[in-house]
Amino acid sequence: MNAQKLKSVAEEQLMIPQAEYAKKLRPLLPSEAFEPDPSKLAILGMNLLIVMGGWAIGSTLDRWNVFLLWLYLPIALVMGNSIIVLLFSSHNLMHGSVIRNKRVVSVMSFLGLSLLWMTPTMWKAVHNREHHNKTNSMNDPDRNYLENQPKTWGKWIQNLFVPSAEVHPFWLAIGMTSAWGVHNFRNITSVLFFNNKAVDYVPAAFTVSRKERRAIAVELLGVCAIHLTVLFYLQFHPIKLLLSYFLPIAIGYAGAMFYIYTNHMISAMSSINDPMLNSLSIRVPKLFDWLHLNFSYHTEHHIFPHINSDYYPLVRELLELHYPGRLNLLDATEAWRLLLQTPRHYKDENTFTDWAGEKSVACPLPQNSPKL
Repeated sequence: MNAQKLKSVAEEQLMIPQAEYAKKLRPLLPSEAFEPDPSKLAILGMNLLIVMGGWAIGSTLDRWNVFLLWLYLPIALVMGNSIIVLLFSSHNLMHGSVIRNKRVVSVMSFLGLSLLWMTPTMWKAVHNREHHNKTNSMNDPDRNYLENQPKTWGKWIQNLFVPSAEVHPFWLAIGMTSAWGVHNFRNITSVLFFNNKAVDYVPAAFTVSRKERRAIAVELLGVCAIHLTVLFYLQFHPIKLLLSYFLPIAIGYAGAMFYIYTNHMISAMSSINDPMLNSLSIRVPKLFDWLHLNFSYHTEHHIFPHINSDYYPLVRELLELHYPGRLNLLDATEAWRLLLQTPRHYKDENTFTDWAGEKSVACPLPQNSPKL
């Protein structure tokens, strides 16, 4: 056995599976942390109303004086934040921490995810089932591409858009507003057109059942209908579309991607699902934690996916107490700096490289070599 394999075996022995963290910490958390919190459903509904209200105001923009159109920008910003909240609140809803009524979950998650061009059935498959059970492993559809994977259009676009040491600022800006759509397009087309693990333009292809495949197709038609309805409501008017449709969506996608890029992209890969190794939590101003349902507590979420997000700070306290030094936790600005200083393809589990495979940069997080 060569040195690299010996190192890999040694690191695996030091990893702790997600279930072990959960088993140890579960008795230390209050029972109400695991009870549904219907108030989060009200948050989802409120932000749907905010977006709809923005469209109602936007429908009048053709009657505004051209020199006053800038007054709509704060409205677009609020709408953009609501799109972020729709994603994160739908995320909590789909994990079962809000309500247990399946019919209500189905309807509200469909409405909440529709502006993100995501369907509930697809979300259950790609996020709940694949990503959470195979986090940042070879089989995680949300991981970075590997250096030795084919240079397909999916890999090329991700290389062009995502934050890295090589990314051009112009393409990074484009990617912030569109990478979420690219992610969805890759995965949805993979399962709808092929549904085969041999698909090579996604980081890790997965399959869905025939029933799920039909549901994804039907739900996607519904999402298209919602967007077309909005476009018709705005009369396909260029100013209305630019300011009240495209701009809020771009702001929302960019805000969501800021979080999502930090979740795992600078973390090491792991064959064992150890959230303290393969995930990253970030510190953001308290206002953003309040607005965005504590989504910055990402490692904590991966240990308890079904917990009320209000209790993520308590989970962090317990992790730091019982597993001192293991939690990857950075200020958001520092996490972003590291993203822009490292390449974005995995050369191996702990090493990043560039498109050409010429660089070798060790994972910059403290837990890339886990310690007990």
